[in-house]
Amino acid sequence: MKKLIVLLFTTFVSSQALATAESYVIENSHTYPRFSYSHFGFSTQLSRFDKTSGTITLDKEAKTGSVNVTIDTTSVATGSAVFNEHIQGADFLDTAHYPTANFTSTKVNFEGDKVISVDGNITLKGITKPITLIVNNSKCAVHPMLKKDACGADVSAVLKRTDFNMGKYAPNVSDEVTLSLAVEAVKP
Repeated sequence: MKKLIVLLFTTFVSSQALATAESYVIENSHTYPRFSYSHFGFSTQLSRFDKTSGTITLDKEAKTGSVNVTIDTTSVATGSAVFNEHIQGADFLDTAHYPTANFTSTKVNFEGDKVISVDGNITLKGITKPITLIVNNSKCAVHPMLKKDACGADVSAVLKRTDFNMGKYAPNVSDEVTLSLAVEAVKP
């Protein structure tokens, strides 16, 4: 009986060793979280954040992974210095008290070898809520210029400003905000 238990344990440990998670570091120069919303129904405004960091870990064999993203909310870029300050104010991002937004995954969902969505929690203005990021496009391969393994994706989700104590002017300025993230990450 002891031999059987040792054999089963050894087989389990060996099979776990075959599954290899690969880690990537988010490249800030090609990763831009963007957000868009309806402005009184006249237009859809699009802004972005210029500083992002984090890690992505994928194990395609085990169909698991993790994603951790930190956005420097003081790097908001609306196209107007005055509006950047307005968005960073207490009514919206309140960057004086909350200089970062964070996403931490709870589950990476695969369809075959492709990641199709990532479940997790987003923290904005000190408030954490569950969210699912939809992966619209993804690719992992050797980066042609860096000559390193890399992964990239286009990701999107919709959230409500009022859920994060940022509801000023809603519903005239849309409560729903579409997040989109172009992300590239490289093996260290």
